[in-house]
Amino acid sequence: MSRPTVLQVGRFPARFNERLQRDYQLIRLWEQKDFIAEHGAEVDIVVTSARYGCSAEQLAQMPNLKAICSFGVGHDSIAVEEAKARGIPISTTPDVLNECVADTAIGLIIDTARQFAASDQHVRQGNWLKGQYPLTRKVSGKKLGIVGFGRIGKEIAKRAAGFDMDIRYHNRRPDPSADYGYEADLKALASWADFLVLACPGGASTHHLIDAEVLAALGAEGILVNISRGSVVDEPALVAALQAGTLGGAGLDVFEDEPRVPEALFAMPNVVLLPHVGSATEETRLAMENLVFDNLDAFIERGELITPL
Repeated sequence: MSRPTVLQVGRFPARFNERLQRDYQLIRLWEQKDFIAEHGAEVDIVVTSARYGCSAEQLAQMPNLKAICSFGVGHDSIAVEEAKARGIPISTTPDVLNECVADTAIGLIIDTARQFAASDQHVRQGNWLKGQYPLTRKVSGKKLGIVGFGRIGKEIAKRAAGFDMDIRYHNRRPDPSADYGYEADLKALASWADFLVLACPGGASTHHLIDAEVLAALGAEGILVNISRGSVVDEPALVAALQAGTLGGAGLDVFEDEPRVPEALFAMPNVVLLPHVGSATEETRLAMENLVFDNLDAFIERGELITPL
């Protein structure tokens, strides 16, 4: 393939942007918002992410599109079925972010149970002079339920085992290689667990998988941790459970309408809020960038993607 026209759907880190500009004939969609409608037939490859996606409407305006390369593992905002129907391959950046996202899950488990962020504020605001921070909850030896036992779910289990946690998982089907108990009934897993960690994909099949009934099963002593996708949790039901005290706490890295977060969560000391930073380390983001470019180069040179969806 001669030097292809690459459409960059959204902004990425400066280093990534510079490399795209240097190596490819690049169109930045936010600089030319009408480009797809007017020149969609010129686009060979789309570079996007779960945040920006690539809709069915956009695909329809790019009749000569040959591939989509996405920065990240989420693909629920990409019109996957429409792309498959046209034979357009899609690449993501799996594996290279597993460790950091799993680290984030464990960090949220610990921070939410032990309330370190709130304890930090207790010191900074001078409240330690008035008395000790209230007692919190132990993590080691507790029961951990993992929803979604793919690459990241397994990395979470590996780390949790180091805390002597009793681990079970819920998945579409049992994993014969797993060393942990399988629970087909999600509500039963929530009822059993002290901590319920979400590591499943987003999309229609998992939309509001964690609803009021699952949260009720997790209970007033249970803690929910979400490092998957905001759409997996019924957010109003989560807020209601926390306000009513029927859920013990939540550690959240993702939200339904990012970057907008329910304001009711802000003042809750038993809730830890992160701005979707699960993979946001220098090392991991560089590895993700490199994998996007490896996929681009492989497709241009050989017509194949290294990590196809």
